[in-house]
Amino acid sequence: MDPVMASGRRRTVDEGTLHVTSVFQKTGDHAVLDHVADADEEVLVALGYKQEFKRDFSLLSTFSVSFSVLGLLPSIASTLSYNLAYSGPAGSVWGWVVAGVLIQFVALSMAEICSSMPTAGGLYYASAVLAPEGWGPLCSWITGWSNFLGQATGPCSVNYALSSMILTAAEIANPDYTAQTFHVYLLLLALLIFEGLLTMNSTKFIGRLNVAGTVANLVALIIFIIWMPVGSINTPKTNSNEFVWTEVINGTEWPSGFAFMMGFLSVIWTMSGYDAPFHLSEECSNANIASPRAIVLTAQLGLYLGWAIILVIAYTVQNITDVVDGNYGQPMGSLCLQVLGPKAGLALFSLNIIAQFFVGQGCTVASSRVVYAYSRDGALPGSRWLKKVNHKTHTPVNAVWFVLTLGALLGLLMFASPVAIGAVFSIGAIAQYVAFTLPIALKLFVVGDKFRPGPWHLGRFSKPVGFIACGYVLIMVPVLCFPAVKGADLNTLNMNYTCLIYGGVMSLALLWYAVDARKWFKGPKINVDHLIHTQVLDGQGSEVNQDEVSFDKKE
Repeated sequence: MDPVMASGRRRTVDEGTLHVTSVFQKTGDHAVLDHVADADEEVLVALGYKQEFKRDFSLLSTFSVSFSVLGLLPSIASTLSYNLAYSGPAGSVWGWVVAGVLIQFVALSMAEICSSMPTAGGLYYASAVLAPEGWGPLCSWITGWSNFLGQATGPCSVNYALSSMILTAAEIANPDYTAQTFHVYLLLLALLIFEGLLTMNSTKFIGRLNVAGTVANLVALIIFIIWMPVGSINTPKTNSNEFVWTEVINGTEWPSGFAFMMGFLSVIWTMSGYDAPFHLSEECSNANIASPRAIVLTAQLGLYLGWAIILVIAYTVQNITDVVDGNYGQPMGSLCLQVLGPKAGLALFSLNIIAQFFVGQGCTVASSRVVYAYSRDGALPGSRWLKKVNHKTHTPVNAVWFVLTLGALLGLLMFASPVAIGAVFSIGAIAQYVAFTLPIALKLFVVGDKFRPGPWHLGRFSKPVGFIACGYVLIMVPVLCFPAVKGADLNTLNMNYTCLIYGGVMSLALLWYAVDARKWFKGPKINVDHLIHTQVLDGQGSEVNQDEVSFDKKE
């Protein structure tokens, strides 16, 4: 038997020496361990949570999940009707550079917070800890619900796009077939169920599956970049440099500068999955270093490789109107057909479909971990059921099926109008970046020196990077709520419903908090043994006699 346990002594975990910013800083308490724990478990316990998952994710597998969620080629394909339609080839090319570079500041700031607080709750936990005294529950509630809403739209938006791609491929292969809305929805349901069956497996299986997904995405991306210009059936094969770099085609009724910013939606939605390593940090070894590295690596590769895809599209597209508003329901299918012809175009488009499937599977993994983390703290309806971890797979199976059910319900928007279901893309972008930025803003303007940087940090660049990140998101959130048309041309079918759906859900969440949740929701729930209201002890590993202090034991 462990001598410490045999003598009735336990040791405290000093979060200060572990370089974490913990909820215990607000209470003056310390976590207590009664067994030998590795470095990752000690960090998690110092944050107030017990280890429940197996840490089978490495830097590679964690990066693979986030890169799969990014799914650059299929994600750009899913939102091609925004950047190309709103501002043309030059707007797409320069828009990716501007938006992509600014997104790096958000990713860097998030990575720094992740290193200090590597928990599945991630942004929600950070907001609770960094908020002003007495405001922690409200700030974590807002962050959590915004992040939850963004994650909940992921499986729906990705698989809606995938369903449209598959049926577009069917239309190309069989000209007599015409896809109907209910075909898209039934295929969406089938994809959600299949992805659920995969995601309910063990962490080790999911990690290997996402490595395969990363390989599939990279292979499809490389083939696309090479094949499109080389295999073009058009003469000349590529557009002129002047057309690519200077031709701004305003497809909206707003000024060209504003239309240029509206096209950022494609970049923001595509590059909104790099937070996945944060939510997987409790399943990752060496999490306070590997997880922030995975966040930055995902964002960096997204910037460079995504721009390469956009350049290929700008150099090879012939008729933008035919691509965006053509006979097929998916712009990338029309583009491949226009550039490569029927057979080669269908073959390349099929590779894109395979890559998109892994994007949906990665989104399901990340979304389920967010639901689990918030349910663990009682922030969602049905939390008692949603927070359960399957004893065989050691994964949150209930949370998996919950997010997929939400995806199926959101998919019903396609029966209202294409614009209504298209709102899930804007909602996902806005909801995610609001959740990304709130803890960054709290770290900048509220917490001050109380923030303890983890082993991965920005040093003296932390504040300027954070300022740029917050300013960028503050500008972009209202821009993404505007419709492409205005005045007499605006109607119920082409209205941008993002502010209605996102604002409506967040208003209901805030109303629930004001009426009821504020009485019982106190932010992250500590579920480890900890000292209650004792003096701060010196150093990690201090031993404490159980007769001398008071313990709070959480099951």
